[in-house]
Amino acid sequence: MKRVITVTVINQSGVLNRVTGLLMKRQFNIESITVGHTEQANISKMTFVVNVADEVKLEQLVKQLSKQIDVLKVTDITEKSIVLRELALVKVVSPANLRLEMNAIVEPFRPQIVDTSKNVVTYQVVGHPDKIDAFIELIKPYGIKELTRTGVTATVRETQPLDTPQLSILK
Repeated sequence: MKRVITVTVINQSGVLNRVTGLLMKRQFNIESITVGHTEQANISKMTFVVNVADEVKLEQLVKQLSKQIDVLKVTDITEKSIVLRELALVKVVSPANLRLEMNAIVEPFRPQIVDTSKNVVTYQVVGHPDKIDAFIELIKPYGIKELTRTGVTATVRETQPLDTPQLSILK
């Protein structure tokens, strides 16, 4: 079962290596990994998508990650309400006579054209990994020259109780 795990760490040299090393030793397959700075200068957040066979292994993984030096917080956010996004850059063989057709077909995905040449167009697509997969399948018949994906990043959605002072004014 795929799980989305976030790990908040102190941004130090070697932290990523220690965390991924632990996953490797425990034979977890990392499907996706992203790492980036947070709102605090010396803190980074890692987002992993891993395959975990059962709850016991998941619990063990979270505990072992939590014990690592420089790890501040480990959270399995899979079952929570989350915002999950990935970015893909897709270079597509695109003769000039097919561009309008291609752009019409991919328009529902709201891709951005980030580079273009005589015979190639590069689309940037952002969204849920399923959306990226659907875009790739749709554009594949035109000829994908190159494909690059960032991996998943995610955050837990904020929830606001319905009975807050701001909303009671609207009643």
